[in-house]
Amino acid sequence: MKWTRIRIKTTTEAEDIIISELYDIGLEGAQIEDKVPLSPLEKEQMFVDILPQTEPDDGVAYLSFFVEEDSDMAEDIDALTTQVKDVLASISEYMDIGEGSISIDETEDLDWINNWKKYFHQFYIDDLLVIPSWEEVLPEDKDKMILHIDPGTAFGTGMHETTKLCIRAMKKYLKPGDKILDVGTGSGILAILSLMYGAGYSVGTDLDTCTIEAVKENKAANGINDKDFDLIIGNIIDDATTQDKVRELIGEDGADIVMANILAPILIALAPVIPAFIRKGGVLISSGIIEGKENEVADAYRAAGLDVVDISSLGDWRSVTAIKR
Repeated sequence: MKWTRIRIKTTTEAEDIIISELYDIGLEGAQIEDKVPLSPLEKEQMFVDILPQTEPDDGVAYLSFFVEEDSDMAEDIDALTTQVKDVLASISEYMDIGEGSISIDETEDLDWINNWKKYFHQFYIDDLLVIPSWEEVLPEDKDKMILHIDPGTAFGTGMHETTKLCIRAMKKYLKPGDKILDVGTGSGILAILSLMYGAGYSVGTDLDTCTIEAVKENKAANGINDKDFDLIIGNIIDDATTQDKVRELIGEDGADIVMANILAPILIALAPVIPAFIRKGGVLISSGIIEGKENEVADAYRAAGLDVVDISSLGDWRSVTAIKR
């Protein structure tokens, strides 16, 4: 499908106003390109694997709006462009919008999909090689532990600091044959890696039904047998049906290791519930915790009767590991 892109060169200060005003004429949603550094809160909210490498902020922003080829708005792009110009002229009367220039071009869905490939290349997490399908394993890497995965629109690739923290902790505590519970499994990376590193069985839970296809593809790409990794769609925090399914699969004694690479508020909500799914002596590995929130998570674990044994950091992110004595 083809799209017409309306791209505006403006200032970072005017971004929100222009997006709001153009929404009123039917241009919903905008792609923002600027050099403004992400705040800690934005990093926490985005929780993405592939953060762009940015230069110092120069105050310039590009806003792109996309009009579907078959839509009513696409029938008269010239008239729409005139409307956009009028909106920009109106805003410029009370705010600096910079150059305010407009360019029009066409793009396709394929372009957006392939843009991932510009940013995602094979990389190492310690001794683990993570590689996408469009790159080849080099001869010198043939004997290494290799995770085959492609970036998707909803789930992780292992590139994010939070995932790396989980993997390092998992390798520290994992024993051959362990039973694993991966809460918020997403693309299934942590559960799949646990099996590759020697776990006997993994269960993943997630709220998003898109997880089903993502996990299926990643299991196939890495040669994981279906019987070794089961997926449950549901909320383990407050859904009794989901909790019963997990107990049925993982056993009443609980998992040897529970992993949760989510965000701090969800980990805190999870804290009173999750000990029931960990065997005595078992380990809870959690990440997705932005700097400054780690003590809140640790306190929630202690209140739930767990012993916090490690708080690790990587960049702006923290992981908290606890044991059920």
